[in-house]
Amino acid sequence: MLRGGKRVRPVFAWTGWIGAGGDPAGPDAAAVLRACSALELVQAGALVHDDIIDASTTRRGFPTVHVEYADRHRAAQWLGVPERFGEAVAILLGDLALVWADDMLREAGLDAATAARVTPVWSAMRTEVLGGQFLDIAGESAGDESVEAALRVNRYKTAAYTIERPLHLGAALAGADDALIDAYRRFGTDVGIAFQLRDDLLGVFGDPEVTGKPSGDDLRAGKRTVLFALALAAADATDPAAARLLRDGIGTDLTDRRVEEMRAVMTGLGAVARVEERITALTEEAFAALDASAATDEGKAMLRDWALAATRRTA
Repeated sequence: MLRGGKRVRPVFAWTGWIGAGGDPAGPDAAAVLRACSALELVQAGALVHDDIIDASTTRRGFPTVHVEYADRHRAAQWLGVPERFGEAVAILLGDLALVWADDMLREAGLDAATAARVTPVWSAMRTEVLGGQFLDIAGESAGDESVEAALRVNRYKTAAYTIERPLHLGAALAGADDALIDAYRRFGTDVGIAFQLRDDLLGVFGDPEVTGKPSGDDLRAGKRTVLFALALAAADATDPAAARLLRDGIGTDLTDRRVEEMRAVMTGLGAVARVEERITALTEEAFAALDASAATDEGKAMLRDWALAATRRTA
C-alpha cells in the first residue's frame, strides 16, 4: 500500500460522500475518512491474490508478494519449494488485508444508523469482486472469446468495486436518498467499465516504466479482455492469419517481438480505436447521469475530474 497506487476506491467513496452533502469539516468527517480508507485494504488484498492467479512477477515496480517471499525462502535455503512458500504467504497476506479492511470499517467510529446503511453495501461489494474474479478465471480457462463475457467480467470484477460501490458507500455514509444512489450507481458503472477498458489498453500498450508491470503482461497472462475480443472478432471476419496469430499467442510466454506483432495486429484491426470510442461513449453517458442527479455542485465537479483522471490515465 505504501508503494503507491491510485487510491481510486477511497477517493470515489469520499467524493461521493461530499456530493451527497457530507461536510469534510464536520464532526463525522474523521470516521467517514477511515471508513473510505478501508477500501484500500480491500484493493491490496485483491491485488496480492490477483498476482498469484495471473502469475505476475511485478507490481508497482517491485516484485509481487509471492515472488518476494519465494526469493526470501530461496535465499535462506529453507526446506520445500520456494514458489509454493511464496504463494502460501501471499494467500495469507491477502486474506489479512481483507480481514483488516473489515476491522477498519467496523472500528471507523460510525454511528449505529450509518453503520447499518453501509454494511449491506460493503457486503455486496465484496461478493461482487470475488464473483467477478471467478468469472475472469473461468472465462480464461474456458477460452471464452466473446466481447459479452469480457464485459461481464469488467462489470463485476472492476466496475462494481472500483467506482460503483465506493460511490454507493459514500452515498450511504451521507444518508442519501434512493434517487441519488441510483444516479451514482449508473455513473459508477459506466466510469468503472471505462476505467477497465483503459486498463486493458495499458496491459498491452503501457510503458513498464510508468505502469510498473511488464509490457504485454495481459497477453502473457491469457486475459480475454474486451480489446482482445474485439480484435479477434475482426480478425475472424477479415483476416484468418491474424486470428491464428492472436489465438496462438494469448496465454503463452511471449517474447517482446511477439508482443509487438500482436500489438500491431490489434491496432491494424481497429480494436484499439474501438476501445477508445467505447471509453469516450461510456464517460459521456456517465456525465449525463451525474449532471441530472441531485449531487452537490462541488461533488459533481470533483466526480467529473476524478472520472477523467481514471479513464485517461497512463498507469
